[in-house]
Amino acid sequence: MEPEIVVLGFSKGPTQTGAMASSPHDEIAYKGSRMAVGKILVHIGVVPQPENSDYRGMVDRLISDRNGRFHFGSLVRCTVERFDEKTRNWKGSGGGMLDKFMGTQFGNEVATNCASQFLGALPTKTRLVIMFGLGSKLNYISAARKLVEAARPGNWRMLNEVTYSDGNLTFVHVEHFASQGALIPNWLGINDHPRSEYGRKSREAVQAALAD
Repeated sequence: MEPEIVVLGFSKGPTQTGAMASSPHDEIAYKGSRMAVGKILVHIGVVPQPENSDYRGMVDRLISDRNGRFHFGSLVRCTVERFDEKTRNWKGSGGGMLDKFMGTQFGNEVATNCASQFLGALPTKTRLVIMFGLGSKLNYISAARKLVEAARPGNWRMLNEVTYSDGNLTFVHVEHFASQGALIPNWLGINDHPRSEYGRKSREAVQAALAD
């Protein structure tokens, strides 16, 4: 399998991990959020608008296609949780997951090892990596870029606020599929909101990466 486009979440969340015991593998990724995944992929132009707006069914088919254009996975291949000092609870999702996880010696080692193993030797056919997650102040992007640069040393540079490339492979960040409230509609441009500009820049970067 040599996908042209790799689509990555952060890690196997608690929902996905719990489903592994009882669900087929193809049903686990983005479980409960595939409609949002579909809308995001349509917005950046990597798939057409599905018939009857069946975003969930479209994503089902993309994930189950072993020889298709896409590969779906996660940046960190295990389940990650962090201890929230304020609530005194362990959390597997929410803002600041990657940068706070990497802020610990253990977390940085795990994330770097995962990125090096799975991103360090992508097929030459792979031109684009779509990364779910921006961060409220784009902090997720800077944390992810550090991992990518460690895994794939090269001349990386920012093309816009949500995109970085080494000239051969381009990473484009999009809104997280599980973002709450108005975040996804804002990013999609449904609402008149400054965050819509990130959605437009993601789409432009994807078009440029796949243009050649």
